[in-house]
Amino acid sequence: MRLWSIKLEYLDQKGIVALWRESLLAKAVLEGKTKGYRNHPQLERFKNYKEPLKAINTYLSYINEEASKRGFDFDKKKIEERLVDKKIRIGVSDKQLEYELSLLKEKLRKRSEKDYLRIKNEKAEPNQLFFAYHGNIERWERIKPLKEINKS
Repeated sequence: MRLWSIKLEYLDQKGIVALWRESLLAKAVLEGKTKGYRNHPQLERFKNYKEPLKAINTYLSYINEEASKRGFDFDKKKIEERLVDKKIRIGVSDKQLEYELSLLKEKLRKRSEKDYLRIKNEKAEPNQLFFAYHGNIERWERIKPLKEINKS
């Protein structure tokens, strides 16, 4: 499960579809509708928010907006509109954002040269649900070694 903190615009088509599915799984976990993934580290920031279901539904809303811009027609009924609150902002460290962008660049180098080149020189910025603060990679992140080319 990967719930990206970086701008959703950075993701390729495969990435936005995967994020939608994984975020729906995250929503099911937060609703107590699954037995698996309950302790997945990617969920920690949503669980720690005072209203986790508002946070995940808002996140899904942002994903759906980005997908719509790309011509996708995700099932909007899966989002509980009454729980969407566009004022929600969750903090994420600048080093976490840099790590995520490097991770995405590495993925895109392998699966889509065009999309890699599109974001190659981008600076790590958060998506609409998050705000950046100065700090280290988040403790909930499972860090994977990245190729040196993406560390710049």
